[in-house]
Parts: sequence; C-alpha cells; structure tokens
Amino acid sequence: MIRLDKYLCEMEAGTRSEVKAFIKKGRVTVNGETAKSPEQKVDETKDTVTLDGHSFSYQKYFYYMLHKPAGVVTAVRDHHDQTVLDLLVDAPGKDLSPVGRLDKDTEGLLLITNDGVLAHRLLSPVKHVPKTYLVHTKKPVTSQMCEKLEAGVEIGDETPTAPAKTKLLSDTDCGLLLTITEGRFHQVKRMLQAVGNEVVYLKRLSMGALVLDETLSKGSWRALTEEEKAQLGV
Repeated sequence: MIRLDKYLCEMEAGTRSEVKAFIKKGRVTVNGETAKSPEQKVDETKDTVTLDGHSFSYQKYFYYMLHKPAGVVTAVRDHHDQTVLDLLVDAPGKDLSPVGRLDKDTEGLLLITNDGVLAHRLLSPVKHVPKTYLVHTKKPVTSQMCEKLEAGVEIGDETPTAPAKTKLLSDTDCGLLLTITEGRFHQVKRMLQAVGNEVVYLKRLSMGALVLDETLSKGSWRALTEEEKAQLGV
C-alpha cells in the first residue's frame, strides 16, 4: 500500500504539487470513486487509479536495453557531452540510471534501470558477473597473449586481474572475444596493453544473462522482455 500522490508521481502523472491539485479538483478516482485526499492509501497491485478517465498500470521498476554508440558518455547528466539518458527519449520511469559504465568511445550493451538492488547485484565484485566484449586490436592477437589474459595480468592495480576467458575471432587476426568478471577502470584496454597490444575498437556484447539485441541500431533502446527480466532474476 502506498499514498495516492506517491503512486501518481511514480507513474509520472505530474509533480507532487500537481497531483495534489488534480486530487483536490476531483480529477482522480480509485476503483471508480472520486479520491478525497493525497494521503489515501492504494494497493498498487489491485486498485484501479484513473486521472481524467485515464487508468494507470502500476510499475515501480523499469528495465531498458540500450545499444550505446561511441561518442556518448555513460552518465545521467553531463554539461558538455550527450549522455546515455539523453538517448532514452520518452522512456517511462523515474530515477533511471545506467548499470556500470562504458567508456565514451566504447559501444554495445548497456542496461538502464531504476532497480538499485539489481544494479548492485550486477556490479558487486563478489558476484563475479561475466561481461563479454568484442575487441579489435592494433596488432594480431597471439595464443601467448590469450594465455596471459586467461591467467590474469598486472595492470597497475594492487592485484592482478582475475582470470579471463578468450576466444580468437576466425575472420581476423586482430581481434578476440574477451570475458571478464570485474569492472576496473579502462580494464579491457589496460589488459591488452599489459600483453603488448592496443585496443582500437571495443563493444560489449553481454552482461550476465543479458545479451545485446543486435537488431537494435546504435543509439536505440527497448524495454527488456519478460524472459530477459526473468533471466536477471527480477
């Protein structure tokens, strides 16, 4: 049970002061009866709430998949650059935020949600959530480089990186699929530098059970399917 004004605010019917005015003017009903007070309690799972005859289907958490393009920063707001939240035009949901970050020049899968519990679970170091990247490199990737990456490499932090998984690309010598279970600053780039190579293109393909929908063009987004949400445990 939650307050009626909070319910309407979460459904983005208006600001707290606006929805209070709507209720005062008799524009809001609960189960067919005109609401009397902003403090009125409603069962968000059962009650039918309408504003000017428009009914709401209550949803507290929102989950979106974004195909992040290069040149966009992973932030809620930025004074200089376009952000990933700027790309989610008209997406319902309050307090949306990206889960983790991708560098400005990195493309690929980005989950955006207001579910803080899920975000914490996916980002927690103790959970070891795998993240797979498509990596194009300046020089050919050798089997020796892969062996070092799989064993863990020194990248200037207090500890070496955790063991990674690698898979060489069949169509080019200068690339691989790299799966890591950490989220250190510029980690993939620093790992390739540590084995004597350089990243020239980077794209995240998956995070945990969530896989980038390749039918999404760069800069496009969609809500997660029920199956995808179930795979994430929500």
